[in-house]
Amino acid sequence: MDAQLRLAQQPEADELLSRSPLAALVGMLLDQQVPMEWAFSGPRTIADRMESDDLDAHEIAAYDPEAFAELLSAKPAVHRYPGSMAGRVQKLCQYLVEHFDGDAEALWRDATSGRELLKRLNDLPGFGKQKAQIFLALLGKQLGVTPEGWREAAGDYGTPDAHRSVADITGPESLDRVRAHKQELKRAAKEAKAT
Repeated sequence: MDAQLRLAQQPEADELLSRSPLAALVGMLLDQQVPMEWAFSGPRTIADRMESDDLDAHEIAAYDPEAFAELLSAKPAVHRYPGSMAGRVQKLCQYLVEHFDGDAEALWRDATSGRELLKRLNDLPGFGKQKAQIFLALLGKQLGVTPEGWREAAGDYGTPDAHRSVADITGPESLDRVRAHKQELKRAAKEAKAT
């Protein structure tokens, strides 16, 4: 991974996301019910608390579950729901160890089509269709992972300059545009519900 991601809006956290496929996957997993920057700074916090410069799927998969939950719960907590997210991160790492020998990048390294890659992402614990499509769009738009048909497989998130998700965040201005898009969707949903 050679691109410079700016999802956490913190240099150290973004540096880890940019060079570590596992950190990027864990950040995506954590990206729910918390601000995006908080979710994507989580991998750096986890690595720091594990006294490591990177995340290791084998180490996380084998970690004592209670101790790992405590690690994510320490102040400031890695997530709004640190205990349940600790379990999800461990399940993700256990899946990667079982199916890809702990190598997160193997998920996409040899994918021959966007459809195949979407299926692989969708099979990950904690990744539903939307999360898988957003991560696929992030891989294609910012990390140069572009198997044939990747934009189609990513759905609306694959559209160039869409500003719909983390896949479109390259700095503070694009973050603001993605936030505005999400707020507009919430407003429209609220209005539709009221009528």
